[in-house]
Amino acid sequence: MLLTAAPAAGAQNIYKCTQGGQLAYTDHPCPNGSGELLHQADDTEVIDRYLRLGQDELAKRYAQSRHLEALYQQRVDARQQAMDEKAQRDADEAYAAQQRAEEAQQQALADQAAAQAADRDRLQAENAALRQQNADYQNQLSQPVYNAPPAYWGPPYPRPPRDHDHDGDHGQHPPPVSDQPIFHPCKQLAGGRTQC
Repeated sequence: MLLTAAPAAGAQNIYKCTQGGQLAYTDHPCPNGSGELLHQADDTEVIDRYLRLGQDELAKRYAQSRHLEALYQQRVDARQQAMDEKAQRDADEAYAAQQRAEEAQQQALADQAAAQAADRDRLQAENAALRQQNADYQNQLSQPVYNAPPAYWGPPYPRPPRDHDHDGDHGQHPPPVSDQPIFHPCKQLAGGRTQC
C-alpha cells in the first residue's frame, strides 16, 4: 500500500509541520492544525503524476472515485499526443543524424577521389618531365660533335747509349730516335666521351 501510494505523494497537498521541535513535510494536515500548506495539488496534477509514472490503472481509479472520467480521458489523450510528438522528434533527429553521416561519408569519398586525382596528376607530370629529359638526352647524343678530339702526345723515347769502342752490330745501327713526342689520335665516343 505504501509503495503504491508513494508516487502520488508528489502530486498531493504538501504541508509544512513542526512536531516536537522538528520540522517535517507531509501530505496530511498537521495534527495540531498549525501547519502551513505549501502546495495545493489539483486533480489534473494527480492524474498526470500517475500517468507519468506509467500507473495508468491508479490514475483511472483515482478519476473514477471522483467522477472525473472526462478529465482522465483528456489527460490520457494529452499524454498520448506528447508521446507521439516525442517519437516524431526522435525519428526526425535519427533521420537528420543519418543524413549527416551519409553526407560525411560522401565528402570523405570525394576527398579521397580528389587526393587520388592529385597524386595521379603529379605522377603524370613527373613522368612527362622524365620523358622530356630522356628525349633531350637522346637528341644530344644524335648531334654531331664539332670539337676535335684531343691528341695524346706520348713521352719521347730516350736515346740508347752508343758504344764507340765496340761495334757489336757489325756496322748496323738502330734507327735514330727523335726528340719529338709521338702523336696518338684519339677516338670520339657517344655521349661526348673520348678514348685515347
